[in-house]
Amino acid sequence: MSRWVIGAAWPYTNAVPHLGTLIGSVLSADVVARFLRMKGEEVIFVSGSDEHGTPIEVEARKRGVDPKVLTDKMHELVAELFRKWNISFDNYTRTENPLHKEFVREIFTKIYRNGYIFTKEIEVLFCEKCGIYLPDRFVEGKCPFCGYEFAKGDQCENCGRLLDPVQLVEPHCVFCGSKPVVRKVKHWFIDLPKLEPEIRKYIESNDRLPENAKNMSLSILREGLRPRCVTRDNKWGIPAPFPGAEDKTIYVWFDAVLGYISATIEYFKKLGKEEEWKKFWLNPDTKVVFFIGKDNIPFHTIILPALLIASGEKFVLPWTVASTEYLLFEGRKFSKSKRVGIWIDEALELLPADYWRFALLYMRPETRDMSFSWELLQEIVNTQLNDVIGNFIHRVLTFVKKNFNGEIPRVEKLYPEDVRFQELIVKVVDEVDNLLMNMRIRDALLKVIELAREGNRFLNERAPWTKIKTSREEAASIMFVAIHAVKALAIMLAPFIPTFANEIWRQLGYSDDVTSRRWDEAKKPVTAGQKLGEVRPVFKKISNHELEELKKRLQKIRAEGKVPSARI
Repeated sequence: MSRWVIGAAWPYTNAVPHLGTLIGSVLSADVVARFLRMKGEEVIFVSGSDEHGTPIEVEARKRGVDPKVLTDKMHELVAELFRKWNISFDNYTRTENPLHKEFVREIFTKIYRNGYIFTKEIEVLFCEKCGIYLPDRFVEGKCPFCGYEFAKGDQCENCGRLLDPVQLVEPHCVFCGSKPVVRKVKHWFIDLPKLEPEIRKYIESNDRLPENAKNMSLSILREGLRPRCVTRDNKWGIPAPFPGAEDKTIYVWFDAVLGYISATIEYFKKLGKEEEWKKFWLNPDTKVVFFIGKDNIPFHTIILPALLIASGEKFVLPWTVASTEYLLFEGRKFSKSKRVGIWIDEALELLPADYWRFALLYMRPETRDMSFSWELLQEIVNTQLNDVIGNFIHRVLTFVKKNFNGEIPRVEKLYPEDVRFQELIVKVVDEVDNLLMNMRIRDALLKVIELAREGNRFLNERAPWTKIKTSREEAASIMFVAIHAVKALAIMLAPFIPTFANEIWRQLGYSDDVTSRRWDEAKKPVTAGQKLGEVRPVFKKISNHELEELKKRLQKIRAEGKVPSARI
């Protein structure tokens, strides 16, 4: 048994997450966490609301409320939405948690004492009209590297480069739109060049990093790491612990990435096992995996390792970073301001969570950008989920119900063709296991679908409906193996669509939760003589008419402000 820390990128609580955010981090992480638990591994699955920094202040200013009022409300809302999406967090916490704030200050105190923090007077942007400094998301402009016109002051969302506000071309204040002036202010920096050799060694030697994470990280290293400012002039955040920095806060990204550790500490503290967290984060055998979008790569492959190394503690560095490309919405980027996309609260008003889970995981942009469309959603649900998986399961269960009195048939021997299909079942279970161990979630789901497709082909070729008339023994052999495939599908689908998988499990005659079973049990047939439960179709298609109704209902939800994202 191995120990794993599974971390999903912390969503900003300035808005309800959209489907792109969900598949890029939280949903993908949930699949792997569920799978590893079924493997019998020791897993801690953590994330939380990223409450500090300028994105929150921008939203709070727009609403005319204190940032804490906004984040208190949004944290509870988002946490409840994740529960409705069946996200199996061990701890979904928040950066306003006192334990987290104390931990961040402790780590930065150690980094300071270890000689990795220095001060420097720098040029910063100041809005004379608003009378405030403009760090990070308080300012927008053109990216100096790729020319993207809506780059933020901390990072370009288009090319992923980390930025300083003064680097922006034609910057403007996000509140009043005026052009800022440059002022000189003292700030505290982490000496990344001093840490570069160890970071380079970590990245170059880590063959588990996906191609986009490794390439982006190496590109940044080729340019040479520069000292990075860790303090900000805004008030909403964790107070910097450095002498003379009483009026500064810690930059939100340096704050948030340390949350994976503080969330683990908090989890065990709640259990009364305060020292247990060390078995995960200070144990070199622990595998730490982060699920993020590609825009977050530098913070998880460079910034976080730098903080952990500089602290002087023997923290485990990320085993891998499962970084996706972008999920687009009908060819365009998700945009709150332009209302492009679907938000996770809206989605639940349209279809049950498991339909969305299946479709999003099928579209997961593992190696390239993928584009969501209503027609693609319909095709995935109708063809892959219903016609392939659902059809095979229902064919098998209804045949057994009708011809074997609803009991798993007893067999003396298996016919050679049935042995070959049973061998295929075991092979696919192992292949899906290997793919999920390597964080290839979409490929794993495609392999599960392939088993159901092979199951339908198996039934067509073996034709048990004709065998039952001539050789009940051969029909029993066919259906014994077919039922095994249904069991394997239920177990393998459990990390992806847990509610539907449990429905299949109950139809097989089991009364427990399928996620409580071990993964390798998928290789074992169902016990002969076991009684099936009530058999009925698990999935349903989305007709063309229903698809149009979904689109109309979404517009109605937004127009009437029925869900939080429509009012934000």
